[in-house]
Amino acid sequence: MHKQTHGNPLKTTCSTCHLRKLCLPAHLTDAEIPRLDALITRKGVYRHGSALYRNGDKSQALYAIRTGGFKTQILNEEGHEQATGFQMAGEIIGMDGIDSDVHICDALALEDSEVCEIPFDDLEELSRELPLLQRHLHRILSREIVRNQNTMLLLGSMRAEERLAAFLLNLSQRFSVRGYSPTSIQLRMTRQEIGSYLGLKLETVSRALSHLQEAKLITVCNRSLEILSLAGLRACIGKRIR
Repeated sequence: MHKQTHGNPLKTTCSTCHLRKLCLPAHLTDAEIPRLDALITRKGVYRHGSALYRNGDKSQALYAIRTGGFKTQILNEEGHEQATGFQMAGEIIGMDGIDSDVHICDALALEDSEVCEIPFDDLEELSRELPLLQRHLHRILSREIVRNQNTMLLLGSMRAEERLAAFLLNLSQRFSVRGYSPTSIQLRMTRQEIGSYLGLKLETVSRALSHLQEAKLITVCNRSLEILSLAGLRACIGKRIR
């Protein structure tokens, strides 16, 4: 299932990881963090396009993205691949398999990426002893529910330009939280993949990008995108750009 550069897992420590504040509860003590460290294994590099897991694979762990990023996808009713999310460093994936112990989607690397593997049963047991960790897991699950609800809103009620504006604002906010520029964005996904996620055809994505650029809200060159007006992107949601 896994396509890695080597087979030997590497140990890492949460206490020295620059993404600690994104992955972990903020107030774990110095005595509690090593208990979580003991559960975690850093996997080898997943090359661009390789699978972290596939639909139907047994689900035994959650994965904290250490570097790079992934997209999750399912097969829709027509048998076509449908992107369901784009995950970046500091985010946790694998929650789709918690209920049935089987993954219901594919997780594919958008670029060369590393993850920390956290066996779910061990994590669940430790969370019962560490209330802060348990609350953090609940927050992660809650965010996943909210994300799914927002996606449904996006696909159900917004025009193409609105969907794209909301998508770019979401990327901007997530980059900002990680200490990166909220306006200079390197897109790791293709326009085809963005369209798959937003429920738009490739040509519609290209046309919407052109409209946003003509409105002087963004500039885009290949996968390099500059947001010229965050306020303008927010304002365009709810009205058609002309």
